[in-house]
Amino acid sequence: MSLITIAALISSFSFFAYAFAYFRTPHMKDEFKRFGLEKIGLTTVLLEIIGALGLLVGLKFNFFLIISSLGLALLMFAGLIVRINLKDSVWISLPAFLLMVLNAFIFWTSIIIQK
Repeated sequence: MSLITIAALISSFSFFAYAFAYFRTPHMKDEFKRFGLEKIGLTTVLLEIIGALGLLVGLKFNFFLIISSLGLALLMFAGLIVRINLKDSVWISLPAFLLMVLNAFIFWTSIIIQK
């Protein structure tokens, strides 16, 4: 199994887990309220699900890997900016940062594969 496949699987399952948590626990919805973004919470989660599915499809069709990983990296960049603006600790901000870096790696690697 290649490194990009492992990275895509880790990222995809992480986003599925976050989406599942949003629908199953009040904590995730409370976080969006704390961010002042409760109106776009569901939209964000749907984008995460679409991106996670895109990563899985992208393992077969590279175009979807490129688009999905870029979208998820940008989504996590936005999430990181929100956490920085709220002055969240590094520890709390770490998952968004790591998922941003992981998806940026997937994006960059999938671009190289495309050539």
